[in-house]
Amino acid sequence: MSFAFTPERQERFQALLARYPDKRSVTLPALHLAQEQEGYLSGETIVALARLLSIVPADLMDTVSFYTMFHTKPKGKYLLQVCQTLSCSLAGADQLVDHLNEKYEIKAGETTTDGRFTLVKVECLGSCGTAPVLQINDDYYERLSLPKVDRILGKLR
Repeated sequence: MSFAFTPERQERFQALLARYPDKRSVTLPALHLAQEQEGYLSGETIVALARLLSIVPADLMDTVSFYTMFHTKPKGKYLLQVCQTLSCSLAGADQLVDHLNEKYEIKAGETTTDGRFTLVKVECLGSCGTAPVLQINDDYYERLSLPKVDRILGKLR
């Protein structure tokens, strides 16, 4: 099975191509569009997008592997992104990751067996003054303690 954009996303992709003078400039928006559609970027998706952008799949994969917001395998219903930069580490991010490892029996980069949570360590979430920070899907949770994290996650269904 090969990747193809839905008609609505194909229209959005064509609008992006018309907006930029070089197809390569559409790389990041195209990756976002594909991941939005599929939930992650499979090998088939990478190959198909590379063809659409007239670049080699390895170049596209370089981009995918550089950014933490792109995923090459399915993720859980809730994507738990723990900031690992200095401010968050000093404020307890490492203990937060250890706590989540133990509580949900997953390591960074893994998904719980029920598909509920995926845990990822990420670089700066841009909230150093409110460390440690956890991003759950699109929402930020700041000034965290382990009990506070447990309360937040306990409310997610």
